[in-house]
Amino acid sequence: MHNSIRNIKEYLDIFDEEDLNNAIKELTLTEILDQWDEFTKDEMVRLFTHVDHQFKIDLISEIPTQDQEIIIQKLSSQGINNVLSKMEPDDLVDLIQEISPAVRQSVWESLPDNIKAETEFLLKFDEDDAAGLMTPRYAAIRRNISVAQAIQFIRKNLQKVETIYYIYVVDELKKLVGVVSLKEILISDDNVLINEIMTKHVISTREETDQEHVVKIMEDHDLLALPVVDRFNKLLGIITIDDAIDVIREEQTEDVYKMGAMGGGTDSYLESGIIQLITKRVPWLIILLLAGTVSTNVIAAFSDVTSIAFVILFMSVITQTGGNCGTQSSTLMIRGLATGQLHFRDFFKVIRKELVVGLLIGAITGIIIILRSFFLTPGITIFQALTIGLSLNLVVIFATSIGAIVPLTLHKLGFDPTVAAGPLMSTVIDVCGYAIYFTTIRIILLN
Repeated sequence: MHNSIRNIKEYLDIFDEEDLNNAIKELTLTEILDQWDEFTKDEMVRLFTHVDHQFKIDLISEIPTQDQEIIIQKLSSQGINNVLSKMEPDDLVDLIQEISPAVRQSVWESLPDNIKAETEFLLKFDEDDAAGLMTPRYAAIRRNISVAQAIQFIRKNLQKVETIYYIYVVDELKKLVGVVSLKEILISDDNVLINEIMTKHVISTREETDQEHVVKIMEDHDLLALPVVDRFNKLLGIITIDDAIDVIREEQTEDVYKMGAMGGGTDSYLESGIIQLITKRVPWLIILLLAGTVSTNVIAAFSDVTSIAFVILFMSVITQTGGNCGTQSSTLMIRGLATGQLHFRDFFKVIRKELVVGLLIGAITGIIIILRSFFLTPGITIFQALTIGLSLNLVVIFATSIGAIVPLTLHKLGFDPTVAAGPLMSTVIDVCGYAIYFTTIRIILLN
């Protein structure tokens, strides 16, 4: 039998229980998730009930919220307990926060008291802060024990922790005083004390640290896990690399949405309802619409210029090129700010460089538009072509400069610089580009 996920969907109703169990055993979580949205509700439930227990725990953590609710509603109270109580604490908190209140109530009532206590502890923290990402299941030991005792402790508690890359060293008050890698423990002699091999300078983060900064700390120091401490340096939990990757994905999605002039959450497209998609798009579209109408006032103010036939022909070319240059510049700034390569202290250095870049790009595109307008547009004189080229040059210089200035300034003021990219930047440059273009034409050709 060829046990692909597609065959299981096709023959799900005719497989007997033994064949279905055997087929599912050969599947990976990735294979199921790749085709998950092709299953009906009943097929999802039947498939879920036939995977083994650990597979259930992994699967319920990865599927969309509405599908989590479908499966949870089909489980008994004991079934919910068996699956959800074995989830990683941070994953369980995410599930509880996302599902509807009615389903949340049934989940909460089915959880054992120790899991409730652990979940309540994590729910106290903002989900976008470091403490909202952490798991309280970590390995911690005292500094005065031997390596042999540490290994014995690790073996005994291996199933209770999420990761064992690092073992943290705490004092009697649970204050973080050191860290030691599992590798270092394994290569040390049994009688060596942990205090002798631990690293006393521990890279950690406070509970209220924003998740973006958490990711940057882990990236800068190449950490697979990051301890979270309170203001007294008491160890609260750890953030693991898989959670950091989730944050990176979420933040990148959020930035892409903002650069595309969209707001709202970062739910996937298929998980988003029609109303949610509309509310995500409409506010910015209205802002851009109103901003764009300013161009009509600019055009009206230069009616003497727009009455010249060739001026209208090159309006869209001028503003489109300027908008593209501004978007390129702002994108470079936003990426530099996000990766820490750029800071506001580099403001004047950046502006000087962008002015030179804008001047050279403007010269190149200006020469191209001069040649294009003179040789391929009937009735255009060389003087008019040169004026068009100069206009484009000025617009490009302005666009590259403003594309650098705005993101750097917004970041300095504490705003998200990604709003300065994409449609918003293009709209602003369109309006200003018209003004530059028409002013240049008026000064050179009408005076």
